[in-house]
Amino acid sequence: MLRTKRKVPSLVDLCVSLAVENVKYLGDVGETDLHLLDRILPHCTLDQLMHIEKSTVGRDLSSVTDKLWKTFYEKQFGERSTDLVIQRMRQKKVSFRWLQLYEAKLKDIAEAENKLAARIRQLYKKEDDRKQSRQVRLCSKVPPSSNKRSFCGGSGPGYNLSNGKSNLMKKAKMDFLKSREVQNIAAMKKNALQRNSSSSSMMKPPGSFPGKSSASSNPMKPRERRF
Repeated sequence: MLRTKRKVPSLVDLCVSLAVENVKYLGDVGETDLHLLDRILPHCTLDQLMHIEKSTVGRDLSSVTDKLWKTFYEKQFGERSTDLVIQRMRQKKVSFRWLQLYEAKLKDIAEAENKLAARIRQLYKKEDDRKQSRQVRLCSKVPPSSNKRSFCGGSGPGYNLSNGKSNLMKKAKMDFLKSREVQNIAAMKKNALQRNSSSSSMMKPPGSFPGKSSASSNPMKPRERRF
């Protein structure tokens, strides 16, 4: 039987495999060779790669990470946006790291979202102010009273002025109380009361005159005729 020869991993390969398995714990890579970083860093997530970039001091990792950031940019913002950025850099003959472009894009998106949120809050505030103003206008209107108003009741004709909540309504009520029709009704009622009192005082029962007797108690005797 033929035995398959397996290649024994080198110490470097073992170290790279161990670093990939624990990539979430990486920070400052220090002076690690670029060819080793090129094998390790592609296994990082966006947040892990950002952490390594910010943690590494005094060293530019763009030769390894720039292509990685381009991939993240395209995944998050789309291929069209990536092609547009490349086209603009060519037109202006400038070049930026994809990490810088990624952070600039995030900043633009955050500013746009803040402006949109501010505009939405302004629209909601405007709508709330409009509703409150409408409620104030509705509350300022006095609804008509459901009670029936009596022209001739109690001590005199008129309305109960305490029911009025508006100066305009009070003025209208006062004008009505002073009107000729209401005064005529009051005068008619007063005259009727006076006539009733005078007629009751003049009426007396029969047989109440002093010094005289009634015909039923003392009948007159007929006189005798003499021939």
